[in-house]
Amino acid sequence: MVHIVKRKEMPLAQSLAIRFGIIVLAVVVCGVITMFATGLNPIDVYATMIKGSFGSPRKMWILLQETALLLCVSLALTPAFRMKFWNLGGEGQVLAGALASAACMLGFADAMPSALLIVVMLVAALFAGALWAAIPAYFKAKFNTNETLFTLMMNYVAVQIVAYFVIRWEVPKGSGNIGIINQSTEAGWLPQVAGNKYLLIVLVAILLTAGMYVYLNYSKHGYEISVVGESPSTARYVGIKVNKAIIRTLILSGAICGLTGFLLVGGSAHTLTTAIAGGRGFTAVMVAWLAKFNPLIMCGSSLLLEFMESGAGEISTMYGLNHSFGAILTGVILFFIIGTEFFITYRVVFTKKEATAHV
Repeated sequence: MVHIVKRKEMPLAQSLAIRFGIIVLAVVVCGVITMFATGLNPIDVYATMIKGSFGSPRKMWILLQETALLLCVSLALTPAFRMKFWNLGGEGQVLAGALASAACMLGFADAMPSALLIVVMLVAALFAGALWAAIPAYFKAKFNTNETLFTLMMNYVAVQIVAYFVIRWEVPKGSGNIGIINQSTEAGWLPQVAGNKYLLIVLVAILLTAGMYVYLNYSKHGYEISVVGESPSTARYVGIKVNKAIIRTLILSGAICGLTGFLLVGGSAHTLTTAIAGGRGFTAVMVAWLAKFNPLIMCGSSLLLEFMESGAGEISTMYGLNHSFGAILTGVILFFIIGTEFFITYRVVFTKKEATAHV
């Protein structure tokens, strides 16, 4: 007989040592795969990946910006996940915020100063993202619908709505895209901080991380989220209004995703496409799970995934490899990490079946 039993909490030093050892083992395995599959020197490949992410100040800032954007979406999903509301709609909620921001940039560029326009864009993005998340939250609270499927399907609806408006606003007609919005006036573009166009998004992510950590661990709402996640029945018994907590938490989650859409349109891409979210809504699920829903640890898991992504692009360019090869290496490393997390949390127990007594 085989049983899976939850372990007692492992000392932090021991768990960190195990994780570090597994990552080293995963790197070795990826090196062997690289050597046999491509004939390349694994050390050269890893050096190229590092160069692709940290080879110049610009590459480093791009990596930090991409990490910050992924981190924002991961932080958005965390309150819902802690409550065991499996919000897979981050992609659609980001698109909703991006669409609202782009609409403001196109509609109000000539009607107000750029500073006021940015504020209007921010409010619109927060509202749009919150609304897009509140819809499945309401149906979950009132009718106990399956939030996983509901939020997932909302992504595809959001993609089609964005596609419709991209065609409506395309420049020139027939091009299928709207190009850079307000390129000549830069109305609605987020300002540079200390002469750096990447720094503002990184600072927003840092503040959001600190705020989310305090909210989840030291606020009344954070406590309610934890109790509802552990047991809705217990939450009701102690006087927590579960339905209200679900809707409130998803509004917060969607609003932060909308904020990410605002940062993408106003601070990074300055345009709108159906792919502007870049799959972050799905990657963020992995980031949050790897960090065990701890906002501080998410900084590291976000950086790891973005480093692997940028490194994969670099080796594809340098060695003429298919981009999928980099994805294979990323998948192997994540497989090792995820497996380690399972065995740190649980252990497998083998027991012998007792012989049946015969009379």
